[in-house]
Amino acid sequence: MAQISKARRISVLGATGSVGRSTLDIIADQRARHGEDSLQIIALAARRNVSDLADMAREFRPDFVAIADEHLGADLRDALAGTGIECGAGQTAVEDAAAREADWTMAAIMGAAGLRSTLQVASRGGAIAIANKESLVCAGALLMKTCKRAGATLLPVDSEHNAIFQVLDTNQRDALVRIVLTASGGPFRTWTLDQMKTATPAQAIAHPVWSMGAKISVDSATLMNKGLELIEARHLFDASPSQLEVLIHPQSVVHGLVEYIDGSLLAQMGPADMRVPIASAFAWPDRIATPCERLDIANLSRLDFEAPDTNRFPALALARNAMETGDIACTALNAANEVAVEAFLAGKIGFLDIAALVANVLDDGHPDNGHWNGAPETYEDVFALDNLARDKAKEHLTRTYQ
Repeated sequence: MAQISKARRISVLGATGSVGRSTLDIIADQRARHGEDSLQIIALAARRNVSDLADMAREFRPDFVAIADEHLGADLRDALAGTGIECGAGQTAVEDAAAREADWTMAAIMGAAGLRSTLQVASRGGAIAIANKESLVCAGALLMKTCKRAGATLLPVDSEHNAIFQVLDTNQRDALVRIVLTASGGPFRTWTLDQMKTATPAQAIAHPVWSMGAKISVDSATLMNKGLELIEARHLFDASPSQLEVLIHPQSVVHGLVEYIDGSLLAQMGPADMRVPIASAFAWPDRIATPCERLDIANLSRLDFEAPDTNRFPALALARNAMETGDIACTALNAANEVAVEAFLAGKIGFLDIAALVANVLDDGHPDNGHWNGAPETYEDVFALDNLARDKAKEHLTRTYQ
């Protein structure tokens, strides 16, 4: 039976989110198959879910557990009293968890909030399973340089990027024509603009295929998620914007395609289960058995593909334009989008206002020079740009919608 070739020390950052839970499910399955000594959990970290984090800590017995909300530190310590597990609270504690000497780390803290911990992991080397797309969107070039300098291996976990990772022949880069990321189209794929005007948060997070958190589900509904993934792919695979495309594929069976100059189009297929790409990244360069349901090709009645409609889903065009403009524009795009999605989920703006708010921030440009061109030179530049774009988005939110 295939298994990890040696004992591993593991950290999971973002343990209580959907990706973190799927990761721990894979680890639990491997322990059941091969014994608990084969995999040692070094650290677990989460943002606010103390109860579930404590339950996970009692099951997996990590050395250290961190909660990002510093006000919840006492609750975490009380929940783990008597276990001997070290606890910490606040952003510094999360970065401490990231700094622990793990062989393999799942970086799955959502949003720009996960950037500092991802950078901490990258700077110490090891294998990083990257599920925090904002780290690559906001600081892709800097992160790739940090990984190279520290000897870290970046392993994509998003189903689309993991698909490309599996089928892209890095020894024949000159033969690459294009990389295609697929998108389900989200819950509003067939809706008109008039229908989307009245879409509710509950409708937006009801993804037709994948089980995900609220923020990423809304991003999937606007297609901003796919735009962010284009920016990720540019950095992960050193591809030019002209080599990157998106196709709507509602069945979510084909997760990514790579075309070569001879006309070959290679695709990776699999069930809509995040445990599959997580297992791929976890076992790399090997493969392991998983408890996932297998794809039954004989029962697939059809596979549909269509071009995305950027008139109804302008977020995708906004992301592509930002990618072509530069990394600073990508940072502004991501920050404005996080503010807009939070406002939508809180009922402060409508669904179509999400992309409109992001567009306003990008159109405004940087207050110093009127544009978002260029690339940040340091990580501190990234954090400053992120804060600036958030402030501008909040100004628009207050001025226009409240």
